[in-house]
Amino acid sequence: MAKKVVNNEEPIEKQLWKVADKLRKNIDAAEYKHVVLGLIFLKYISDAFEEHYAKLKAGDGDYAGADPEDRDEYKAENVFFVPATARWSFLLSLAKQPEIGKDVDGAMDVIEKDNPSLKGVLPKVYARQNLDPTSLGGLIDLIGNVALGDAKSRSADVLGHVFEYFLGEFALAEGKKGGQFYTPRSVVELLVEMLEPYKGRVLDPCCGSGGMFVQSEKFVTEHQGKVSDISIYGQESNQTTWRLAKMNLAIRSIDSSQVRWNNEGSFLNDAHKDLKADYVIANPPFNDSDWSGDQLRGDGRWNYGTPPAGNANYAWIQHFIYHLNPKGQAGFVLAKGSLTSKSSGEGDIRKELVEARLVDCIVNLPAKLFLNTQIPASLWFMSRNKANGNFRNRVDEILFIDARNLGHLINRRTLEFSEEDISTIADTYHKWRNADGGYEDVKGFCKSATVDEVKALDYVLTPGRYVGLPDEEDDFDFKERFTALKAEFTEQLKEEERLNAMISENLAKVVI
Repeated sequence: MAKKVVNNEEPIEKQLWKVADKLRKNIDAAEYKHVVLGLIFLKYISDAFEEHYAKLKAGDGDYAGADPEDRDEYKAENVFFVPATARWSFLLSLAKQPEIGKDVDGAMDVIEKDNPSLKGVLPKVYARQNLDPTSLGGLIDLIGNVALGDAKSRSADVLGHVFEYFLGEFALAEGKKGGQFYTPRSVVELLVEMLEPYKGRVLDPCCGSGGMFVQSEKFVTEHQGKVSDISIYGQESNQTTWRLAKMNLAIRSIDSSQVRWNNEGSFLNDAHKDLKADYVIANPPFNDSDWSGDQLRGDGRWNYGTPPAGNANYAWIQHFIYHLNPKGQAGFVLAKGSLTSKSSGEGDIRKELVEARLVDCIVNLPAKLFLNTQIPASLWFMSRNKANGNFRNRVDEILFIDARNLGHLINRRTLEFSEEDISTIADTYHKWRNADGGYEDVKGFCKSATVDEVKALDYVLTPGRYVGLPDEEDDFDFKERFTALKAEFTEQLKEEERLNAMISENLAKVVI
């Protein structure tokens, strides 16, 4: 079955998703994702192990006299050791047996015992009653055909891509809950493309399933850099999500030793208290009211003002700035309301950030980009040194980009940026930031404003206030638009009245 699917014209990850989703049956997507992603991870580490095992067994060159069952031989090559009862070939031979669920759980257990860095990471959910053994066997067969017989590098690339694609599809399937562990791929790509983290320390203190780190590694690779030139630091308060991150990074061979979990979170228990990063890339929870602000009134991170206890937006901003080194840069997502809010001192903090010449660029995002909220969002880019020798001196300027008209719908509720959209926004920022970039303002899309202009607008940072309307909208007929909206609203009221009358009539019949 799986081989026929692979021969189709659709990309392999889409083919696999369709078949895997059919095998889901009565299992909720939130639970099923751990079943599928755990198997993909197990296939990856087994492939890597089997390849190195074959080299050790052949005993050629540096491997002469090596013992293929010696765990240290694998540790030296940064390969996970997989005990005999956890190897994919062994599990594949048992795939049709009714006890396959217990066998897979056992495999996860022995792998964790032999690899301390995976302790507490792998799912043991395969013997549950709601997971049909036949469906589980079908999944093992299906995933067994991914990169079958390929070298580790090819296998890792394919399996890593499948893992990443499945994370996104499960997030879509879960909707609002899915958005809590997954930042949409196109948003992550945009953040990374704009920041260009070629080398240095990259921090995400609310890292979800690790997408920011994966994209940073991809960026370096695609621009002929060395992955070893970047090191990642992360923190996640949800243990289940942290496990996904650890697997997501391991399948990409990215060192996740500095990706930490504690249930208190970054504000109360900062896992990287002394870290000064080159880049901060993050998507913190929007308008979080439960962030323990009352316990942190005199915290040393609040250099620009104490954030309100009822909203963490400006706590996150200052937390990010606190962790930047003197030349560090940050790119992050925040609710659009953070650009204008004046409640509980937020306007004063925003003023201080602008006057301190920390705000570099603001991007207004379109609606429907995020799975877990309909709250309008924006991207903030901060720089500790806007006179940085790598770019031009832009100390007294802020770039505003209004990207609300970009993006396309991938379903009725969800929008994403195309590669062209991402390039358009990122290139605009780079042209503005670079000394010889040739940047020009574009009405309705981008505007380089001075700090004095921002001050004149009372430190409101909404791009629409600066970029204006595009030329073709200069003759916008307000009266005509208002009349059309009024007519549309009237029709909706009539339809509502009709439906209410129908409901009342049916209820009357039931009572009679």
